Amino acid sequence: MDASPFRAGHVAVIGRPNVGKSTLVNALVGAKISITSKRPQTTRHRLLGIATFPEGQLMLVDTPGIHREQKRAMNRMMNRAARGALDGVDAAMLVVQAGRWDDEDGLAYDALKAAGVPVVLVVNQVDRMKDKTALFPYLAKVSAGRDFASVHPVSALKQIGLQDLVRATLAHMPQQDALYGEDEITDKSQRFLAGEMVREQLMRQLGDELPYATTVEIENFEVDGELLRIGAVIWVERSGQKGIVIGKGGERLREIGARARQQMEKLFESKVFLETWVRVREGWSDDEAALKSLGYHD
Repeated sequence: MDASPFRAGHVAVIGRPNVGKSTLVNALVGAKISITSKRPQTTRHRLLGIATFPEGQLMLVDTPGIHREQKRAMNRMMNRAARGALDGVDAAMLVVQAGRWDDEDGLAYDALKAAGVPVVLVVNQVDRMKDKTALFPYLAKVSAGRDFASVHPVSALKQIGLQDLVRATLAHMPQQDALYGEDEITDKSQRFLAGEMVREQLMRQLGDELPYATTVEIENFEVDGELLRIGAVIWVERSGQKGIVIGKGGERLREIGARARQQMEKLFESKVFLETWVRVREGWSDDEAALKSLGYHD
């Protein structure tokens, strides 16, 4: 009996903010390439995660969460990035939180159906459902009147249900050779990933204190033998926000830098010397030109 043909293709990972899209991409890729936090809209950029399996390869397009609020240029750009991820994909995963379906989930589903690609429903965080008997009525309710190619209850964090999800998604991919090498896990540069790791620690260390209009720019990325020398600028919009990020005696900024450096060394498999600065750039989050200069794209 002949082995099943190898399949490879692109999959948009879509959903409202904070449903675990990035956690799912990391779990499928097998490495942390997409940052995560409890804050909504942690993901601000489109990012390709490359997940390779014996039977095929999935190019997972991790996207910002589709959301209704579009007050600032950054929100509008994030929504355009999420919708633009649908161009040229072979299928899409709609990620929702187990037990919940709201207007923004419906907004994401409508965008996928308009794109005309098979939609695989990924019901994430099933491990958090207190009443497990409520899962099947919930699945029946969200599936009613909606055309899903398949439905998969999973826990991306605990890696439950992922094998069936991969198998079902690969079935929608074209028969072709792998598009990337087995050791490739993303299309983003180390420079980009370094900036994201600093931004992740800002979110994790500051929590609700974090000013929404905060971003990170890698000003210097230098390979010095086996050492990476990295300089990161944390941009805020008002001078009063600098103190929040820096903390008393610079303690908070040192903690952010130390944890980000540990993450970089783990992913890059190299020693890292990281310097961080906090600077003010007024109104950057509502300025299209400033956003583009800081690496934001549709």
